Amino acid sequence: MSYTGTKQQAIETLRGHDSDTGSTEVQIGVITSRIVHLTEHLQEHRHDHHSRRGLLSLVGKRGSLLRYLRNKNPERYKEVIRILELRG
Repeated sequence: MSYTGTKQQAIETLRGHDSDTGSTEVQIGVITSRIVHLTEHLQEHRHDHHSRRGLLSLVGKRGSLLRYLRNKNPERYKEVIRILELRG
């Protein structure tokens, strides 16, 4: 995973209009930025199991949102995957 943007950068990159902060695409971007942050945290604090559980919860939530987006709008799904550099 090489997307290292902040929450605000994710919102600005993926929003559909100026006040868009809750669309599926934006939610996926915000969750991705949190996943990146937690992954970095866990590399330093290997025994922080509470944060690890939170990370797994976020990964599952992002997967659900990605499946929803893939079913509703495949073109936008591919664009989000490209922008966030997901799926290897």
